[in-house]
Amino acid sequence: MDNIGQPVIGAGAILVRPDGAVLLGYRDKPGESPSWCLPGGHVDAGESFEAAAVREIAEETGISGLRYPKLLAITQNLNSAVSIVTGAVLANVEQEAEALVLEPEVFTQWRWFRPGALPMPLFPASQAVLAHWQGHEPPVGWLTYPIAPVA
Repeated sequence: MDNIGQPVIGAGAILVRPDGAVLLGYRDKPGESPSWCLPGGHVDAGESFEAAAVREIAEETGISGLRYPKLLAITQNLNSAVSIVTGAVLANVEQEAEALVLEPEVFTQWRWFRPGALPMPLFPASQAVLAHWQGHEPPVGWLTYPIAPVA
């Protein structure tokens, strides 16, 4: 059974150190344009956005021990041939958190960036997630559904 036309549901994780820096990886995957990307990936059946983000972060970077991962918003790409939905998850890490390149077939490096000095180009789903986090309008073709804080 092929997955052509199947929805893509992912989790993008905004990892923030105490100094405010955000982790991005340089994604250089065959068949795609190279870009900077948040850690994250597909949400497995029966998995929450937060659990998927924690798992993907560990698989891609080796970083564990996240503090209080929290779903911020859900983004949706309306310009894609398939339905793409991403849960934006925010998590805090220790200042010393070091990201390792554990998936060299996808990422060539991980680096920490100041939120006001993010590199370009950004992977489209990461751009949508980061725009919401920074209080900006989503990229053209993307919708953002903020998660209301629990009272």
